[in-house]
Amino acid sequence: MPIYEYACPKCKSKFELLRPISKSEDNSECPKCKTPSKRAISRFVSRAKDDMSFLNHMPASTGNSCSGCSSSNCSSCGH
Repeated sequence: MPIYEYACPKCKSKFELLRPISKSEDNSECPKCKTPSKRAISRFVSRAKDDMSFLNHMPASTGNSCSGCSSSNCSSCGH
């Protein structure tokens, strides 16, 4: 089941709900003030299994590792 984000129009809180796709467009009650809230537009990330290009955008770590890996052992990331 996907996680959907909701935004409360009254108290401005944002919250997430795990719900079936069939309920994705239904309003949900704000957990703080109980006001009916609409689903918010949210961003998501999807990557192919073989797509490792995101490693080029990771910050360099400290220590002996390469810039795209947090390990100090290069055999763990293949570089």
